[in-house]
Amino acid sequence: MLIHIAHSPDSDDAFMFYGLAEHKVPNEGFTFEHVLKDIETLNREAMKGTYEISAVSIHAYAYLADKYALLGSGASMGENYGPMVVAKESFPISDIKQKLVAVPGTMTSAFLALKILEPQFEHIVVPFDQILDVVKEGKADCGLIIHEGQLQYQDMGFKLIVDLGKWWAGLTGGLPLPLGGNAVRRNLGPEMMKKLARIQKASIAYGLEHRKDGLAHAMKYARGLSPETADTFVGMYVNQRTLDYEADGKKAVQLFLDMAHDKKLIPHKVNVQFVDSN
Repeated sequence: MLIHIAHSPDSDDAFMFYGLAEHKVPNEGFTFEHVLKDIETLNREAMKGTYEISAVSIHAYAYLADKYALLGSGASMGENYGPMVVAKESFPISDIKQKLVAVPGTMTSAFLALKILEPQFEHIVVPFDQILDVVKEGKADCGLIIHEGQLQYQDMGFKLIVDLGKWWAGLTGGLPLPLGGNAVRRNLGPEMMKKLARIQKASIAYGLEHRKDGLAHAMKYARGLSPETADTFVGMYVNQRTLDYEADGKKAVQLFLDMAHDKKLIPHKVNVQFVDSN
């Protein structure tokens, strides 16, 4: 059976799926086709149920939980770090509501986290890898940065306004900030969903156990990062938490979406369901 695995062309996702892409783990009779698209596109496609397995923003999961469950591995979480608001000059967090913020997409978890922090602000949507340039050019007052921008903003002279991962940890007593996950389509049925959960977890485990080879594979998608910076970035978002959400990680996902619902940022309450490999 052909299974489409849709994920972003980023070094962390490439590292996560290295074991599968390079046929290092058993495929259990499936044929896997990797589909590479940016996360905002993947979120929209998942709302239509396009792919059997898809990377999704946790924010977007609120709109597709009827079609997908979250696999018990594949999480991208910020452990006391995460998306950041940066600007050319410092200003108090409370001033964000008076600023024009360049954001990487309205379905991203970064956007939802900022909305939970400050529901009222003006925004423009900009491709994530252009946000720092847009702020530098004065087309926005500040930028909500994700991915490798979190490691580059200081070298470009920007000031940190808020690290949403640190803010969330302080708000929740140390929980990780849920950003992305991998979702499996419900209509495949419980048995197949569980089998796919097992295969994906094996791929992540293989990458973590063969880190050097996994990083070499991921460098094809590192967008000009040095090997050292790519190593740091991958380590931030593919780690033991990616292998297993664990109880506090699952709690964080539910709490994140509960808070969003309480603040009327998503239309309905979501009962988050996970498919584990055992």
